Amino acid sequence: MDIAAQRKIDRIFGSFLCRVFSLFHIKRTRPGKTPRVDKILVILLSEMGSWVHAHAMFERIERKYPQTSVSVLLFKKNREIVNILNYVPASDILAIDPSSILTLLKDILRVWSDMRRIRFDTVIDCELFHRISSILSFLSGAAIRVGFHPHTQEGLYRGNFINRPVLYNPYQHISRQFVTLVEAIESETVPKAKRMVDVEAPPPKVTISPSEIDAMRNRLQTFWSAGVAHGRKLVLIYPGGGILPIRAWPLESFCRLSADLIQDGCCVGIIGLAEDKPLAEKIVSSCSTPFCADLTGFTQSVRELMVLFHLAALLITNDGGPGQFAALTPVPVIIFFGPETPALYGPLNTRTVVMDVPLACAPCLTAYNHRNSPCDGDNVCLKLIRVEEVLEKAREVLYN
Repeated sequence: MDIAAQRKIDRIFGSFLCRVFSLFHIKRTRPGKTPRVDKILVILLSEMGSWVHAHAMFERIERKYPQTSVSVLLFKKNREIVNILNYVPASDILAIDPSSILTLLKDILRVWSDMRRIRFDTVIDCELFHRISSILSFLSGAAIRVGFHPHTQEGLYRGNFINRPVLYNPYQHISRQFVTLVEAIESETVPKAKRMVDVEAPPPKVTISPSEIDAMRNRLQTFWSAGVAHGRKLVLIYPGGGILPIRAWPLESFCRLSADLIQDGCCVGIIGLAEDKPLAEKIVSSCSTPFCADLTGFTQSVRELMVLFHLAALLITNDGGPGQFAALTPVPVIIFFGPETPALYGPLNTRTVVMDVPLACAPCLTAYNHRNSPCDGDNVCLKLIRVEEVLEKAREVLYN
């Protein structure tokens, strides 16, 4: 199911259900009463990169509620990154497949049954955009329901049954706001968690064994011997925009940058999913050299992509999953922002160079428009990032 269909269903049916459920809302915990927190369910359905930003939240849960059992509810495609990050055992992952209306409804019914069987007492709903997560929070039967709420702000109506409403703050990094959700469980202030919330450190690096790296190096040499057999530094490029193409730097700019990097003595690999192959083919064709290769579909999992990052000297990427996954590896990153803001979603590590041009209209993808940009597709905020500027930053990373 494409994102436009998801938005439509969420807007029409989600709003209706949230209003209906709000009529039956009964507060089960009185103000001032210490809540019982034995079983927590964390709901985070959105893109895989958000799970990287959730690291500090899970650390806070473990520190604050060490005896508590924690489960997660996610979209099926995000299961792998949660397994890699090892937030919870695989047996404590509840998954929904939104690929079609039929599978979505079937999985919601199954998850509803599972939630009632497990009897969660606390649900932390991390979603900003999807009303489905708020509905699932209500259906869980949990007495404590934490989630973002507009309070006096416009928009973001997700029902009035969130009894630990947290003020969504577009001026603080999302990882910090996730931590605030944990602090809201026992908070009695209005709005919740009137306190300083710090994110102590970026997520730790994922452990990759030397044997995995060697195996990936051998695969790469077999697949692309011309590019890696000459002692050239490997620069990986992700030109795709994922489910939001407006986040992509112009393809022509990627073509020019790739040619310049090859002229500098690097080899360039274009990464992405199978659907990104047309983009990769255009870049490879424009460079017309064996030192530029189409690696879309070369890695079959997120973990394999992380292993490939260990062989690269630099990743240059649009805002999206690869830039967030790279924060879990040693590879330095140059990442483009514009339609979304790095102040909210930038990787939390010191090896990332963020490039953006703060136009008057940027960022245009927000919680308030369900990430449905009013832009006509002419993403000037990204077009104004000059190839020469990116090349200069790349040279600083590669040769200094």
